[in-house]
Formats: sequence, structure tokens, C-alpha cells
Amino acid sequence: MANKKKDVRALTKDQLRDFFVSQGDQAFRGNQVYEWLWSKGAHQFTDMTNLSKETRQMLEDNFVINHIKVDTMQRSSDGTVKNAVQLHDGLVVESVLIPTKSRTTACVSSQVGCSLDCRFCATSRLKRMRNLNPDEIYDQVVAIDNESRLYYDRPLSNIVFMGMGEPLMNYNNVIKAIDKITDVEGLGMSPRRITVSTSGVPKMIRKMADDAVKFKLAVSLHSAIDEVRTSIMPFNETFPLADLRSALEYWFSKTKSRITYEYVVWKGINDKRKDVEALVQFCKFAPSKVNLIEYNPIDDGEFQQAPDEAIDMYVKVLEANNITVTIRRSRGKDIDAACGQLANKS
Repeated sequence: MANKKKDVRALTKDQLRDFFVSQGDQAFRGNQVYEWLWSKGAHQFTDMTNLSKETRQMLEDNFVINHIKVDTMQRSSDGTVKNAVQLHDGLVVESVLIPTKSRTTACVSSQVGCSLDCRFCATSRLKRMRNLNPDEIYDQVVAIDNESRLYYDRPLSNIVFMGMGEPLMNYNNVIKAIDKITDVEGLGMSPRRITVSTSGVPKMIRKMADDAVKFKLAVSLHSAIDEVRTSIMPFNETFPLADLRSALEYWFSKTKSRITYEYVVWKGINDKRKDVEALVQFCKFAPSKVNLIEYNPIDDGEFQQAPDEAIDMYVKVLEANNITVTIRRSRGKDIDAACGQLANKS
């Protein structure tokens, strides 16, 4: 039985150089292939036109390029674009292009399904099939950058890891993807334009701080009261708020970076004065920003958006305590592309 070919993008530039030397060729060929793979986004070896036909055939004989395929694309009435992305093994994830007047943002996935069990999120109802490889994450960004240029005549400006999956449960691959995205030999994007959103894995938040990452951190919080948070995010029993708070204090001590909290206010769940006061106490240890997110239903009606009066209460109390707060309206709801709705329904 023939050996399974290796994905060429799993090789570093040095490994590619060594491969060409082992084939009796010159090391700089590895540089050329690396540029085609990462800067130019080649989907197949025949695209590498500055290589000889013999060299391209030799690559074909030894490797594959497991490139993603945008299987279906939907455009919302508000301009949001959702991609159903088919992976090399037939599995599907979703990613989203979110346009505003001043920028375009890619919301990318890091897992097929999700490792966690947030009850309000459609993705959590999918079984986690596997982690995405670095190149599969990178390809989502490239696809959305191309769509940004096509539909909005400007390059992609920001990236958020807020799609399917818990990024910190696929930490190594997410970091490798961000390294490629920010590398001048990749997409050359600034890490300050990248935000990794986590539901709160304390050990990995500490590791991010120790690794001195340059991207921004957002925490999907939704309650600063343990019993409430556990009722909507059951994994909070394993990673309670005290542990999360301690990890975030460590993060701030190491990075001095402001922490963003993503927070949905639901009717009858976290819409009382005690809820916002607990949030204030949780936030006070470091400069922070709270994004109050509009809730996007996932069919069963168990969770309902809180009335405007509750949102207004949150804003007033947070601002009175000098905590920055914004209200974030959902985009792409008509195509199930809004926050919490990604569930491969396209």
C-alpha cells in the first residue's frame, strides 16, 4: 500500500530547504515553495510557475496541499458574508466576514464543533470532531481577505477567533496560525489586530501570558456569579470564577493589556442589579472593557434577550464605575452568521 503523502504545509522553511538538498537540488528552492504556499496562497503545485515542470512533479509525487474549499457562501442583507468551509477530510466549519464603514473583520473557527458546553451557543451542540490545523485556520483568513477585497475593495483589517470551537483548547495550532498570519512571509498582519476569545481556560490564559503573546484577549464571561455562570456554562464547575480571575490577574501582571469581556444579558438569568454589581467587582483588578452583545436565538427559546431597561442598567452602573462599555449589535442574523449561531446549517 502506498504511503500517505504528507501535507507540504506542515514543513517549516528549513525543512523544505533540507528536502530539496536531499533530492540533489539547491536549498533556495525551499524558499520559493514556502513563498508560494504562504505569501501567494498556492492551491496546487502547478501554480508554482517559477519552478520547472520536473520540480513541480517531484513535489506532486511527495506531497499534497490540503487546501480548504469554500463550499457555500451566503451574503446577509447587512453585507455580512458567511462561508461554509470544507476541509480536506470532508468535515465543515464556518467563518464570517463582518464589514463596517471603516474596517472588515474575519471571524474564524478553530475546531470542528466545540470542546465546551455553553448552553446558549449552537456550536456547543455539535460534537467536537477535531482541532483545525494551522493551515486550515490560515486559509479561512485568506479566503475572507479575498472576499473583503472583492466586495469591499479593501484588505482585511481585523481577525477575531470567535467562530466555532474554543481556541485555547487548540492552543498550539492557533498560535502557529497566528505566527503565519503575522509573519512578513505570510499575511503580514499586526498581532494587535487579532483577538483571541476564550470561554475561560485558566491554565492556558497563564500560558499565553508566559508566552508573551502580542494579540488581544477577550473572555466570554456572561456572569460573575458562579451559580449563574455554571447554569449557562456548565464547564464553569471545572474552571470556576476564582480560578479564572486569578489567571486574568496573572495575564495583566505580565502583559499590562486591557481585558475585554463579552457579555450577553438574558431575561430572568443575569438581568438584575446584583448581576451587574458582581461584574463590576470581577472587572476592577485591571483596565477592562465590557462588550454587551445582542443575543441571537438558536431556536428553542430557552434564552431570551433582556429588555432595554436591563441593558441600560448595565451601562449606567459600569460607566459609574469607570469601566468602558459598548453595546454590540449582531450582524448576519438572517443567515445564521451572528455570534453563537454557527452550527453548519448553511
